[in-house]
Amino acid sequence: MYRNSFQSGFLSILYSVGSKPLQIWDKKVRNGHIKRITDNDIQSLVLEVEGTNVSTTYITCPTDPKKGLGIKLPFLVMIIKNLKKYFTFEVQVVDDKDMRRRFRASNFQSTTRIKTFSCTLPLRLDEGWNYIQFNLPDFTWQTFRTKYIETHRVQIHANCRIRRVYFSDRLYSEDELPAEFKLYLSKSRHR
Repeated sequence: MYRNSFQSGFLSILYSVGSKPLQIWDKKVRNGHIKRITDNDIQSLVLEVEGTNVSTTYITCPTDPKKGLGIKLPFLVMIIKNLKKYFTFEVQVVDDKDMRRRFRASNFQSTTRIKTFSCTLPLRLDEGWNYIQFNLPDFTWQTFRTKYIETHRVQIHANCRIRRVYFSDRLYSEDELPAEFKLYLSKSRHR
């Protein structure tokens, strides 16, 4: 999808406020919902992915299972709200051995498990909104002892609210982020 595009700075693949936030995403829903709502904490539109089973309600990018994203930027950043329910996401990367490797992070996983082509990781989310920053080259090297080449696919499962999903060339401090990439919490927030 993006393999032949110039990639630097930020590359957003989901923005909940955009006119068609799921334009390049496919959705699967069973016993749940995927819809845009207004989140009270940030007073803005977000995408809510909720379901009784994390494996049957999710969004995946790109829509065509035969195609890959081809994103070479090394950092995946997701702005996600913790709904205090089971939540998981997956990232599939291609390494220098031309192998597809999958990382799956879950808040219900307690230990890291490494297999030849996959790695499951525990994920701890704070209450409310979280910036999840995933250093893809570092994880690929630490887990498989191979070099990260590109991201092939991203899948986000129930249960969460999503503000934005993007890739960046490095980690940026809050002050360096463009305004539309920042999360503004409402001052009249209730806990």
